[in-house]
Amino acid sequence: MIVFCGYANSDLTVSVPVLPGAGARVQATRLHRGDGGMGANAAAAAARAGAEVRFAGVVGGDALSGAFLDALARDGVDVSWTARTGTLTTSVILLTPDGERSIISQDDDLGTAHVAGTVRAAARAGAGLLYLDGYRFPDAAAAFTGGVPFPVLVDLDGADTAAAALAALQVADHVIVGRAQAAGLLGDDAELAAAAAANGVHLVVTDGPRGWTLLTPSGGRHDGRALAVTTVDATGAGDCFAGSYAAELDRGAPPAEAARFAAVAAGLSCTRPGARDGLPSRTAVLNTLSKEAGR
Repeated sequence: MIVFCGYANSDLTVSVPVLPGAGARVQATRLHRGDGGMGANAAAAAARAGAEVRFAGVVGGDALSGAFLDALARDGVDVSWTARTGTLTTSVILLTPDGERSIISQDDDLGTAHVAGTVRAAARAGAGLLYLDGYRFPDAAAAFTGGVPFPVLVDLDGADTAAAALAALQVADHVIVGRAQAAGLLGDDAELAAAAAANGVHLVVTDGPRGWTLLTPSGGRHDGRALAVTTVDATGAGDCFAGSYAAELDRGAPPAEAARFAAVAAGLSCTRPGARDGLPSRTAVLNTLSKEAGR
């Protein structure tokens, strides 16, 4: 069982011809509201990949929050650990015709006490893996004092300081980080490799259509390609990678194999609009991997 503790939000996607600069005005061509949030998207991706999943986020007591949880449940996610004591926040996503986007998000109501409670509940329930997003650090590190009986995966997206990134590395067994963010917070490839080794972490550096790199605690390096697709909407692709990677780890796959699977899943997710609509099933990913291997 994988427990996902992280963002849940309602996405308002605004299709625009170009991303506006400061003081610019552009005409929207389409507005669409759908479900999103790093942690929730990753949970849905893992469930579609066949994993047993629980989502431990924070939403509101309103009808929109109820519909949000119902959608996760339809994907096979157990939402009984989700608190309804806060607000379902909104993200505004500006999307261009070539799939590029800018995201404006609200801070959520998932605090350190909720993280600590989720860690304790996961330990009692015999969880196989715990996911956290980077927004929780450095404060969330205190919840892991004394260690936990399961591996921890952190998607560093949302961590905005080197201190936050290092705090995550110190408690995680697996960390996923985008190339630009990794360079800004942790340094070049040599520094990333040193950080992975020093903290005993499998560090996956993703780089969109340029592929991914896995740096292992023992100093190993694995490089992989991204799936070549015509991108419709890249929103949630990183979340899909994280959830799919977690699902394969929970299934017992070695990290490099899990990353290859996740890269294909993330690529497939870009072929449909929205953060959730394009999330593939495990069968779809395996079929694509088989086709790619035959080329």
